[in-house]
Amino acid sequence: MALYSVVRMLEKKSRMKDLSMHVTDIARNSVEAAASQVIVSFGLDKKEGVLEVKFEDNGRGMSAEMVKRVTDPFTTTRTTRKVGLGLPLFKMSATQTGGSLLVESEPEKGTVVTAVFDVKHIDCVPLGDLAGAATLLITGNPGVEFQFIFNANGHSYSVSTTEIQDTLGEKEISQPKVVRFIKEMIQENIKDIDFDF
Repeated sequence: MALYSVVRMLEKKSRMKDLSMHVTDIARNSVEAAASQVIVSFGLDKKEGVLEVKFEDNGRGMSAEMVKRVTDPFTTTRTTRKVGLGLPLFKMSATQTGGSLLVESEPEKGTVVTAVFDVKHIDCVPLGDLAGAATLLITGNPGVEFQFIFNANGHSYSVSTTEIQDTLGEKEISQPKVVRFIKEMIQENIKDIDFDF
C-alpha cells in the first residue's frame, strides 16, 4: 500500500476525536482475539492531571515479535486490509500529550494495553461518550464478560456484564429499553464520582 494511501487512511481514521472511540476500537480487538473476559479500567488523578486507561483480556495473545510491531500501522492480523490503525492511533493520542502506550502480551495468556495521558495538555482528546461505549460493548458482545472500572481521586465505580445480567434476571440485555437503562445508569455513576476533566 502506498504511503500516500496510508496517510489518507490515517487522516480519515484520526477522526477518533475522543477517548470513547478508542475504547470501543481497542476493546473490539480483544473480542476479535477470542477473549471471553475484558477489563477496561480508567484511573484519573485530577490533581496530577494524569489519566491511565488499561485494557486486560484473556484472548489468544501475541508473540514477543508481534508485540514489538503492533503499534506500526503496517502491521495487522486482519485479512481484510493491510493496515492496522487502532493501536497506532491510540498510541498517537497518548504520546501527543507527553504520555505513553505499553503493550504486554503472551500467546494464549492474553494482552494488556496501558495508555497514559496528560489531561492538562492542549492535545489531549476529550472523554467523549464513555457510558455509550461501555453500553455498546456490554450489550453487543454476548458471551464476552466485560468489566468497566472508573476511578477518580479516591472514588470508584465499576460495572460488569454479569452484574447487569444478574440484576435483569430473565430480561434480554440487548432490548432497547434495557440498553437505554444501562447507559443512563453508567452515565449517572460516572457523574457521581466526578469522572471528568
